[in-house]
Amino acid sequence: MKYAVKYTVVASLVSIGSALSLAYAQPVNQAALASTQIATVSVAQAKTLKDDSKVVLTGQISRSIGDEKYEFKDATGTIIVDIDDEKWNGQPVDSSVKVTLVGEVDHDRFPKKTVEIDVDEVRINR
Repeated sequence: MKYAVKYTVVASLVSIGSALSLAYAQPVNQAALASTQIATVSVAQAKTLKDDSKVVLTGQISRSIGDEKYEFKDATGTIIVDIDDEKWNGQPVDSSVKVTLVGEVDHDRFPKKTVEIDVDEVRINR
């Protein structure tokens, strides 16, 4: 009797453990992951997107405006980008270097309506 109780308890624990491991071993929904990827857009397209839309831009930093703000350009136009100093990771960049910026659209309403990109990551394309 004593062994039967122990066997039942152990069998129950193994059964619960197996069920839990199966719950975590379910296949990943690849379609759901694909929908969270960030689209590469042009400057012209970025200017039309909603506030906080995630974007990837490819082009050049044409000039520094100051206070961590830069003018970014691609074939469709220019836009102001806000890049924190630490995002550069010590990488030197001039207007001839092609970069990819990952960030989000930032609509400012005051003092005037502007669209900028708040950059989360800077990639140098060599």
